[in-house]
Amino acid sequence: MPIKLPADLPAFDILTREGVMVMSDTRAARQDIRPLRIGLLNLMPRKIQTETQFARLVASTPLQIELSLIRMTEHETKNTAAEHMAQFYRPFAEVAESGEKIDGLIVTGAPIEHLPFEEVTYWDELRRVFDWTQGHVHSTFGVCWGGMAMAYHFHGVQKHPLEEKAFGLFKHRALAPASPFLRGFSDEFVVPVSRWTEMRREETEAAGLRTLLHSDEVGPCLVEDGGRRALYIFNHLEYDSDTLKQEYDRDVAAGARILLPRDYFPEDDPKKAPPNRWRSHAHLLYGNWINEIYQTTPYDLAAIGTAESA
Repeated sequence: MPIKLPADLPAFDILTREGVMVMSDTRAARQDIRPLRIGLLNLMPRKIQTETQFARLVASTPLQIELSLIRMTEHETKNTAAEHMAQFYRPFAEVAESGEKIDGLIVTGAPIEHLPFEEVTYWDELRRVFDWTQGHVHSTFGVCWGGMAMAYHFHGVQKHPLEEKAFGLFKHRALAPASPFLRGFSDEFVVPVSRWTEMRREETEAAGLRTLLHSDEVGPCLVEDGGRRALYIFNHLEYDSDTLKQEYDRDVAAGARILLPRDYFPEDDPKKAPPNRWRSHAHLLYGNWINEIYQTTPYDLAAIGTAESA
């Protein structure tokens, strides 16, 4: 089954050209199927790139997916056209007021790692989002800063600044190969990393979080919060082949202090196109997450957050 997207969303044409199965609202309405409703709370500045990356991954299962784009209510992006935001995104306040429930929610990262959580302009509303998930979302997936923010909000786990940016491809290991979220994973594989902060395994595990993927060099990557029906990933399996290159080129152009992304460019030559060595695991992870939602979510959305759903 395909993912259901508005026909005029940029991701619709991009994914169609890639051979991903996509379906318009009109066509989906003809099918007597309850699609899985997945929300994307997009905190990244380049909204179109991010929404396309996650739409590609959640579309990689045989299930019909309805993707809803959500934004913070008062925060205005400077990097995406206001027309795009008005046409395709709903403010969280509107979603919360409607009382609707959804099967899954992805909370993206944001380039604000240098700030204490409490100094983020939309922190109070984001805390309301996190609390709202407990009664209105069957499973939540926090990505990079979004995952760190959830671990801090629910468990008080702090992020720690790094002396230099963890940037490039780093080897990771599957510590819980029997986990349904790691079905099909290799024992070792590389994951794109791009962050100035870290979470520490001894602190996440002391808070009751289970480490699923780990790197000896850059710490925990994927942790499970079973009590909150959530996963937190601190790295970027959703990245396109050239996303790290784009970040590197932007930093070089801005004169920022930046190292060459590790183990990324062939022969460490920025002029050579980087091969994608993580795509299969990205599709496995998000496909496994979608499958777990499908296996456990109530057919009646109204039951999400109730004793029946638990």
